[in-house]
Amino acid sequence: MMQKNWRTFLQNYNAVIDNDRVIQFGDCQAELKHAQTETILTDLSHYGLLCFSGNDTQAFLQSQLSCDVMEVKADRAQYGSYCTPKGRVLANFTLWQRNDEWMMQLPISLCEAIQKRLSMFVLRSKVHINDCSEQWIRIGVAGIEACKRIEDVMETSLQICQQLRVMHTPKASIFCYAPNRLELLVSEVYAGELWQTLSKNIHPVGAACWDWMQIRAGIPVILTPTQEQFLPQMINLDIIGGVSFKKGCYPGQEIVARTQYLGKLKRRMFLANIATNNPVSAGDDLFDIETNDQSCGKIVNAAPAPNGGYDVLAVIQHSSVDAGKIYWKNPCGPVLSIDSLPYTLDV
Repeated sequence: MMQKNWRTFLQNYNAVIDNDRVIQFGDCQAELKHAQTETILTDLSHYGLLCFSGNDTQAFLQSQLSCDVMEVKADRAQYGSYCTPKGRVLANFTLWQRNDEWMMQLPISLCEAIQKRLSMFVLRSKVHINDCSEQWIRIGVAGIEACKRIEDVMETSLQICQQLRVMHTPKASIFCYAPNRLELLVSEVYAGELWQTLSKNIHPVGAACWDWMQIRAGIPVILTPTQEQFLPQMINLDIIGGVSFKKGCYPGQEIVARTQYLGKLKRRMFLANIATNNPVSAGDDLFDIETNDQSCGKIVNAAPAPNGGYDVLAVIQHSSVDAGKIYWKNPCGPVLSIDSLPYTLDV
């Protein structure tokens, strides 16, 4: 849950908050335009943190997660996923180290269930799993001047403005998704001061703006409606470094590896826009002309787009994309306009 004092602080800055998620700071459409062309500041309390500690933590995580945990360093993070024995993704996340702890960030709505499931497999291993979401305030800064603004506030030179780099300072951990999109993890004591300083030159925006930037970057977020729907490759985790095909076993590894080496992946995640004013949601079905009433894909993530409609990440059959029009929610619904991802799909 969002910390009570932090909620009050944000509301004093005109934040509209619903279900621990900042909806807006007064004007959703203007905020989207800021996200498109300027530098933005947003609260990320809708993400949670699981903290892993103990002497056996690295080995335990390596045996449970799809990514190569050995590649995670104090200054280097990894994308990854946690799967069922059938290879279906229960959650995807970002994983990094802070001192002797391993930090896993994922939607806060999934934290309790994932913590409980992973705890079942600790057995006699020296591993402790705690939900530390309330120990840290998570703030996103994105846009062309993101690095510069943080450098000015922190009075330090960021050597991390590269994808998935991490830097720890006495006041904050700074995580870089991309040179123009960073996250700060700070204590509640320092969070208010940091927000006040940053907001003098940066536009505060609702969480949907951050979601939109994630979507444009082609980074999926599995939510409750899409749990156990996709193999990691279907949501392009193999392309962005969230799957290792060289490590040992983990839940679902045999199916994930077989799919990779036999080349039988029939669906991939695409970036698209849907020209509609109706809300588009994760888990919505997609259709094409040939499949009639049978779904040919699903929405993974959706967010209002600055230029209208909704930008989405959607897992769709290759054959349906090749055949032409894809329709949202029903065979007569709005058509998806497929866009280019910032990385190359292996199709």
